[in-house]
Amino acid sequence: MLQATAEWHTEHGGKYLVQLCKHFAHKIDVSYSETHGECRFTCGTAILDADDGGLRIVATAADEERLTETESVIERHLVRFAFRENLEVLQWQKGDRAA
Repeated sequence: MLQATAEWHTEHGGKYLVQLCKHFAHKIDVSYSETHGECRFTCGTAILDADDGGLRIVATAADEERLTETESVIERHLVRFAFRENLEVLQWQKGDRAA
């Protein structure tokens, strides 16, 4: 599995985590609380963790194409939901292979 991580500094990380998870839950398997969420897409999985400092997202997928798609789905929706904060793009950091 390949992995990429993005961190976004915002005071409203928990709000966006819940909003994303509720939105995706209409179509895919999702589990979440106020501070942790898991979204299982057909292309990959996104794990979201929120605290007072922001939102951390870890995307995993079987290959580069699916990883890019997973990143894109999360990012497009987050940018749309966070329009008041002028979020334009996340800075994804590619990691080593996930276990």
